[in-house]
Amino acid sequence: MTVILAMIPLVRNKVILVDDNEARRLSIANSLDFLNVRHEVLTFVELLQSKGNGNRYSIALIGDCSLPLSLNKLIQFIRDNFHNTPICLLQSWNDSEKLTQSSQKQLLRVLTDKLNDDILTDLLHEAQIYKAVRSDSKAGQNYLFPLLIGESVAIETLKKSMSKVVDREVNVLITGESGTGKELVARSLHDLSTRAKQPFVPVNCGAIPEELLESELFGHEKGAFTGAVSSRAGRFEMANNGTLFLDEIGDMPLPMQVKMLRVLEERCFQRVGGSKTIHVNVRIVAATHRNLEEMVASGAFREDLFYRLNVYPIDVPSLRERKSDITILLQHFVERACEQDLGKLKFKLSAIDSLERHPWSGNVRELSNLIERLSIMYPDGVIGVSELPLKCRHVNEPDPSRYQVQSDMHLETDNHFISVLEEAEQEILLPGLELPERDFDLKGYVEQVETSLIKQALAKSNQVVARAATLLSIRRTTLVEKMRKYGIQRQ
Repeated sequence: MTVILAMIPLVRNKVILVDDNEARRLSIANSLDFLNVRHEVLTFVELLQSKGNGNRYSIALIGDCSLPLSLNKLIQFIRDNFHNTPICLLQSWNDSEKLTQSSQKQLLRVLTDKLNDDILTDLLHEAQIYKAVRSDSKAGQNYLFPLLIGESVAIETLKKSMSKVVDREVNVLITGESGTGKELVARSLHDLSTRAKQPFVPVNCGAIPEELLESELFGHEKGAFTGAVSSRAGRFEMANNGTLFLDEIGDMPLPMQVKMLRVLEERCFQRVGGSKTIHVNVRIVAATHRNLEEMVASGAFREDLFYRLNVYPIDVPSLRERKSDITILLQHFVERACEQDLGKLKFKLSAIDSLERHPWSGNVRELSNLIERLSIMYPDGVIGVSELPLKCRHVNEPDPSRYQVQSDMHLETDNHFISVLEEAEQEILLPGLELPERDFDLKGYVEQVETSLIKQALAKSNQVVARAATLLSIRRTTLVEKMRKYGIQRQ
């Protein structure tokens, strides 16, 4: 497993020092003061009486114990009462070789030399990684993020990343392909933050004309420009004390980027046509499907604005990266369609298998639109492979006979189609037409007749392939193959 250290939450270090050796305890405490490391100093009696007190520590430095306490019980006590804080022994314990496996994992080191500044710094780094890999392995589970549907590894990783910044007053940049749900991520961050009761104001920077974007964001005063018949607050003012979501920030024009940078740095601005400085307390969450680093390199996006926005990046996975969530997403969208009185669909396993093989270039938005369309076409219906759009059929129909024309004829072969052609030939050929002595292409002639009949059948059936197959008394799959063979497209 690869651990991305850049995503480890950096919290202020706090050390707990437990030692009944008073001289060493005072010496290490002075070193911690010198390094400006927060710490708490206890004797073992004070440690057992505290039972954690709800405090969290980076590492526990354990020295000499004057109590009849085994090392195993001590480590278990710290694991249960101090949030699995990693441990470093300042000296050897007699029973250190009898540790259980879980206690061995929690024990980082047993020092053989005197603790100095370099060793302490290295220990803090080792403890930081320990907490990230082990103690924080379930981070994010305290936040349900109900708007984010799925249980895949990719979506759980996304939730863990989000959980680290829910209550942090930092700018967030959400990246990902179109249709992945970047606005849902932004709303989730807002809904679970301390600003949840304040406004969440979205603005699509790519959907507003360049000449109107400044007014839309900062507002304008009466008479500022033609059509400004009254003063109007901008999105920044609307989002005061809440969250401003700048969607498609990569589409923001360069002149506007300069003004945006100043607002982010100073948290104040003036309305268009105004002179009064307005101060706001807004959390900025931006999103884009573009590669802003490439845009910075090409000069299409300001580097200083990029770094101002990209304090904490969150990448939303594409649906291709979380295909195990498709079944859950199907259920969610089917329930939503049912609430809209579009009926409740059911999916055969073969159809789900086919959908899981689809590339989903439009991501979750494409899947949502597909379910809505199928709900309209087949209200309360059952969806098999053949009910899916052609581009979504990535497996063979497991029961093609179900789609055959039900008649007295047994369509084991295409003999009936040949008989239809023979009858058609009698109608199309002029009476008395005789076989030419040479230069007659029978195969080409038959293909011409087949093409003509198929086009006529499609026209009579309003371009519905299944109905055209019925008119020709052949299987639908046979008709599809012949259409592909002759390059016939539905009009």
